[in-house]
Order: sequence, then structure tokens, then C-alpha cells
Amino acid sequence: MEPIKKFTGKTVGLPSTDVDTDQIIPARYLKATDKKGMGEVLFYDWRYDENGDPKPEFILNQPHSQNATILVAGNNFGCGSSREHAPWALQGYGFQAIISTQFADIFRNNSLKNGLLPIVVDKETHEQLLDLAAEDPELELSVDLETQTLGLPDGRRVEFPIDPFSKECLLNGVDELGYLLRRENEIEQYETANAK
Repeated sequence: MEPIKKFTGKTVGLPSTDVDTDQIIPARYLKATDKKGMGEVLFYDWRYDENGDPKPEFILNQPHSQNATILVAGNNFGCGSSREHAPWALQGYGFQAIISTQFADIFRNNSLKNGLLPIVVDKETHEQLLDLAAEDPELELSVDLETQTLGLPDGRRVEFPIDPFSKECLLNGVDELGYLLRRENEIEQYETANAK
């Protein structure tokens, strides 16, 4: 995983509520066991028609959405069944962070474990962000994981919550195993000191 510290990214809005993991990545694409190509099937049934042609009205098919790294999603994003493929597909497209008022717990946990930052904001900020994304196709937001703040175009900084363990893993670009391996010396010292 790549470390996440601070970044500024092009932002797009997808205000639909209760977007489930089957909409993020349809079940027929879950046979893949690696992340390669997952971005191509993100929101597949919303992005493409029955012939596989892009639907021009879908936000990610519009030219201004290219190279977007931040998605402002509707409430309860990632509900439904558990699948790591959902954050894989979002990352494969290029997203580094998803902003919403609420995420399904399993989706949030899968995202954090795979290096995708789920940012929870209050309803007022969320509505402001969706309005800004609709008005300005070149909207950029800044994310600072170290201070846990989201920077808005008007200069306002909005704090967001994240548990300390996930924050440390994301800042250092490691998963749970990587976190333990980084502490191998400490573990060995503890085991030696507490050997019976």
C-alpha cells in the first residue's frame, strides 16, 4: 500500500444513497483474486449499457471526472454484502478517499485495510460538498490524514474521525501484517523478557 499523508485531488459527486457493494462492483466480477483491472468494472451496470458502451450521462463517464481521486458519495455508502473487491475497484479507478455521512461498517473496515480512506462528515458539510461538485467540474479538495482534516475551497477545514490503529497503518502504508512486522524487534524483546 502507498502511504496516505496529505493530498489534493479532483473531486466528483455521486449523491445516490444506500449504494451497495453489488452496485459498486457487480457479483459477476468477484471471481478475480487480484486487484488488476478492477477499476474498469467499477459501477459497471451504471457506467455501461448492455453492449458495453459507456453511458454518457453517468458521472464517471464525463470528461471532467477523469483523474478524480476523491468521491463524495451519498449516505450509507457500501452497504450490502462484504467484499474487498469494492474498495479494490474504487482504488483501481483512482480514488484515494470517499466522503459520506455514513459508511457500512464492513465496507469501511475493508477500505481501511486496503488503503482507501473513508471520510465521514456532517450532513451540512456533505450537502455543501455535493453542491460544489455539481457546480464546479474542476473542484479540488485537500485531505490531511495527519491532522484528520478535509480542506474546502473556501479555506474551511473540517475534522474527520479515524481510529488510531487505522490512521497509523495508512500513514505508513502498511496493512495489519505489515504493522506487526514493523514491530518484530519489540515483539522479540517482549517474548525474551517474559519467557518462562
